[in-house]
Amino acid sequence: MTTSRREFLKLASTATASLALGTPAFAQAVPTAGLIFPPLNYPIPPDAKRLFPSGVQFIGNGVGLTGGMTIEGYEEAIPRVLPRAADLAREGADLISVFGSSITFYKGAEFNKELTDQVTELTGLPATTQSNGLVDGLRHVNARRVAVATAYTDVVTERLKIFLEEHGFEIVSARGLGYERIPEGAATQEILHDLGVAAYSNSNKADALVMSCGALRTLDLIVPLEVSVGVPVVSSTPHGLWHCARMLGVEARVEGFGMVMAA
Repeated sequence: MTTSRREFLKLASTATASLALGTPAFAQAVPTAGLIFPPLNYPIPPDAKRLFPSGVQFIGNGVGLTGGMTIEGYEEAIPRVLPRAADLAREGADLISVFGSSITFYKGAEFNKELTDQVTELTGLPATTQSNGLVDGLRHVNARRVAVATAYTDVVTERLKIFLEEHGFEIVSARGLGYERIPEGAATQEILHDLGVAAYSNSNKADALVMSCGALRTLDLIVPLEVSVGVPVVSSTPHGLWHCARMLGVEARVEGFGMVMAA
């Protein structure tokens, strides 16, 4: 950590010198969010350009989640988050977000906050998580009673329930697909739609529905699900990206992708 701080002090000195000469320190044209993904070599989700074709850019790297979506897998991968955050800071990120909801909510709200505090201490940058995007989305539409649908096992789904309850939400229904790793073709739009409808149907009219797992492709599912259940849908990757844009001060109101982003 000491070496990293020296490196960042060096960057700060370079920036100061450049400003004194009237030249930009970095060739950053737009605010940049650095995303840390659970898998290695994970591409920036196509949702990013669809939601924000301009005004914000996203760069990323990954920690490697060899143990799958399990408590043991998260424990093994978490120590690599800070080095990856330092890498993204060196690449010009203005904000760091630890993506992959479960890898940040699995030990509760306090751990999630400690992780972002450590990223900020190391890099000097604001930091957040994909899990915070779920919380931001729910609060944005004043939801209190929440139904939850996930890709996870019951063990990990229970950890999400605890995390959301720690943020003041009442979890009235929860259902997961039961996966530690999502098999090819096991999370189609039809399967995810049915999962979301089932979770909401068991909730006795929740205020909102959460679809959790960054690996699920949900951007085009949000509106159809909202039509089916009649309440806002908050989902890991779309609202994680939206949350980053909001933190960067970018205009994040987006039409056509559900109630939360349109509000």
